[in-house]
Amino acid sequence: MNKVCVVGLGFVGSAMATAIAIAGKKNKPIYEVVGIDLENDQGIKRINSINKGIFPFSTEDKNLLSSFLRAIKQGNLKATTNNSILSEADIIVVDIQLDISYLDDEPQLEFNQFKTAIRDIGSLAKPGTLIIIETTVPPGTCEKIVIPTLQQELVKRDLSVNEFLIAHSYERVMPGKDYLASITDYWRVFSGYNEESGDACEDFLKNVVNVVDYPLTRLSSTTASETAKVLENTYRATNIAFIEEWTKFAEEIGIDLFEITDAIRIRPTHSNIRIPGIGVGGYCLTKDPTFAPASAKQLFNKDLDFPFSRLAVKVNNDMPLHVLSRFVSLLDKDIKASRVLICGVSYRQDIGDTRYSPSELLVSKLIELGAEVVCHD
Repeated sequence: MNKVCVVGLGFVGSAMATAIAIAGKKNKPIYEVVGIDLENDQGIKRINSINKGIFPFSTEDKNLLSSFLRAIKQGNLKATTNNSILSEADIIVVDIQLDISYLDDEPQLEFNQFKTAIRDIGSLAKPGTLIIIETTVPPGTCEKIVIPTLQQELVKRDLSVNEFLIAHSYERVMPGKDYLASITDYWRVFSGYNEESGDACEDFLKNVVNVVDYPLTRLSSTTASETAKVLENTYRATNIAFIEEWTKFAEEIGIDLFEITDAIRIRPTHSNIRIPGIGVGGYCLTKDPTFAPASAKQLFNKDLDFPFSRLAVKVNNDMPLHVLSRFVSLLDKDIKASRVLICGVSYRQDIGDTRYSPSELLVSKLIELGAEVVCHD
């Protein structure tokens, strides 16, 4: 069996490792899968969990849990902190999170952890290895970060980046009841650094993804593939921000916006109109709209403005504060004498992921005002 190393065992990496481990026909696996994570408390906890046969994240997806256990029983899914295993890999899938910070309200790309993983791969991977970047990254990352970083390490070994296969294929993982299916039974976009890399990536994805019902889409460059992921998440975040300004309008004049959006959604061209909420949460929609502005300036040295993307982030971030203000204005007693129940802690239903949940800001502000807060999920 070919050996696949999945670097990063977060929400995406753990599920991706499972999907790869169960790939094959008639329960005959075709890959030996090793997940790699950092030697810190979080990484060790995930690794120990996997090696004990326990999926490292809370999930209601029975298909994922049964598939994970099947892979463990087959003996072709393990986890480790020892990245020397990269030297044995035929395929390496990178699922390292890439964060963003702000300096004077300008987004700053944080490549340190990501680059460290790429350097490790460059110093250990054998020629001919297929390296797939699955992480959501700013447009231009493969071309301007991954390739040069790999080359810096490979030259020390008298190797060239052209002796490796490099591709980008972004995930659309949705933790919840269809957690695993969002990998195996969902559309994939990908591209190779060159034609040979693209062909190798396509062959791999055909083994993991149900391409009969969910055909692959191959783009002309890794930058195009990277942009597709960032743009689709920015599109969704902007749609949510758009409906939030209409939420405030509906509240002020006393009309039911849910009723209105249901009526609009009947029209097929408007079926994806969002519904009112308290903001945006999760790891993707809160940061991905900032990737293009940061990429333009820091990777391509282009001074471009992204007014819609920037405003969408601001509107979504401010929405919990609007909800707080409206709640306080409608309250018929002092907030300090109130016991407030927050129904919903995670950023979407049926998942245990609370990262950047809008409820968190709402809860912290209520506590600051002196309210007693009870959370339920």
